[in-house]
Amino acid sequence: MNVSITTRGYKAPERLKNYLVDKLKRLNRFKDQIMDIDAIFSYEKLDQVVEFKVNLRKKQFIVKERSEDIFKSIDLAIDNVERQITKIKEKIREHDKKKITEVVE
Repeated sequence: MNVSITTRGYKAPERLKNYLVDKLKRLNRFKDQIMDIDAIFSYEKLDQVVEFKVNLRKKQFIVKERSEDIFKSIDLAIDNVERQITKIKEKIREHDKKKITEVVE
């Protein structure tokens, strides 16, 4: 899983990068699904925003979370990514269970 970090308007401290890498370890159970993650940190008025662009094998989605604390935004975004990947995996699993049967007369 490749991770790239981008900041808009400021330089990310090393503590923030380490926190992100530590939290992304929670997604190791999905490492066969996740190709790469782009993390974008920015400010919007008083809120600190975290945006993840997640590329899976066959899908791509974007998660955007905002709060007054960047670390809280990271936690919320990671939770959302986990939910999204689990949802996608369940859809694939349900799709594989359906079998097409032919009616032969």
